[in-house]
Amino acid sequence: QVQLVESGGGLVQAGGSLRLSCAASGRSFSNYAMCWFRQAPGKARWFVAAVSTNGRSTYYADSVKGRFTISRDNAINMVYLQINSLKPEDTAVYYCAATLPFSSGTYYSTRDDDYRYWGQGTQVTVSS
Repeated sequence: QVQLVESGGGLVQAGGSLRLSCAASGRSFSNYAMCWFRQAPGKARWFVAAVSTNGRSTYYADSVKGRFTISRDNAINMVYLQINSLKPEDTAVYYCAATLPFSSGTYYSTRDDDYRYWGQGTQVTVSS
């Protein structure tokens, strides 16, 4: 089991940057693939990015490629999401989620119901 706590959200002007953090507690953090989802007001939760257990592989939603970077530090049980060139449409609550690698061997899924562990979310608001 793993517990997740996000931080780093805030109000930012368009074009700015933020780094979101996700602190994990519990056993065997390095066994879990990690990802970020986001949920805009009135919309469903959408996949943003994922990182493999050892941090060597990453996967991004097409809408954020080139602006978002996911990373992790297994030594301190942290996952990060660097967001650059923020746009008003990036406004959302950002959630960190964890999963053991799937039976297929892949480390990510774009379906939120495939993830068992979630943080409480951190709000990102981008003003134009």
